[in-house]
Amino acid sequence: MSAKVLTKAAAKEAKIELIESGRGTQAVHDVVVAMRAARRSGSANTKTKAEVDLSGAKPWRQKGTGRARAGYASSPVWRGGGVVFGPKPRDYSKKVSKTVRRLAFQKALSERISAGDVLTIDKLGVSEIKTKSFVSMVKKATDARKVLLISDSFDEKTLKSARNVKSARLATASDVNTEQLLAFEKIVVTAKALELLAERTR
Repeated sequence: MSAKVLTKAAAKEAKIELIESGRGTQAVHDVVVAMRAARRSGSANTKTKAEVDLSGAKPWRQKGTGRARAGYASSPVWRGGGVVFGPKPRDYSKKVSKTVRRLAFQKALSERISAGDVLTIDKLGVSEIKTKSFVSMVKKATDARKVLLISDSFDEKTLKSARNVKSARLATASDVNTEQLLAFEKIVVTAKALELLAERTR
């Protein structure tokens, strides 16, 4: 099961629209930033003076004690009081248009093909649920430390065999994204997956 480097000529034969100019660099940046922002939980939360569970009674009378005026125990200037302008749950996600997402995907794929980092293979799969078999299959395709394996689909044996292999990631051609295309040292693509990737660049 030997893998071949996908050349620009072969990519064009597969009807993949390559970007050979500088166009699309900003789109890649925008999409990757948006994807990372969407993963932020935004769950940081602090209590205001209205939300702190303390008595609303006036601590002492207004005048005559010699102490500073105080109206409530939940005052932000007091220990245990509320927080002024503290973080509240928020959504960090950014909107990116479909056109920009497609351009970013096309640019990322083009750059990896131009660099000779995309390899093609007939099919990906193992005959038994065994991590060792999966690792052996990957090593036959490439010696890279981090590998992205793209196929049109994966059977249960392959999915289970790959679960414990941190250096390899499985992705279907319909779901693989721009960030994944950039994150791995080598990309191994099956013939059927190549057709689906070509459709996504048009």
